[in-house]
Amino acid sequence: MSNKSKYLYNKRKARTRFRLKNSSTKTIRLSVFRSNTNIYAQIIDDEKQSTILASSSLDKDLKKKVGGKTGNINTATAVGIDIAKKAKEKGIKEVYFDRGGYLYHGRVKALAEAAREEGLKF
Repeated sequence: MSNKSKYLYNKRKARTRFRLKNSSTKTIRLSVFRSNTNIYAQIIDDEKQSTILASSSLDKDLKKKVGGKTGNINTATAVGIDIAKKAKEKGIKEVYFDRGGYLYHGRVKALAEAAREEGLKF
């Protein structure tokens, strides 16, 4: 097994999705993916196994609003606000937070707090 494979395996193993699914009664989750340059958020229905909403730092409106740099806390805050507003429009009020193995720190924390401030509960 190569180093990259080991890294990906350990990252997947560290995720809390299984634990969240078993302990949570909610079926809708807010999943976060973070790369070096962008951040992505999806609201997923686990029963139907489909994505309901998505928002990322690659969206044209958010890029104009934030500017050229997309891998920072300001962009993550904007994505959190955007996903929460979209969720409100769809009538989604409560989700559970799937940070995808990332530490609750920096951009992931900024996205979560911005979504909470806009009224999304988790």
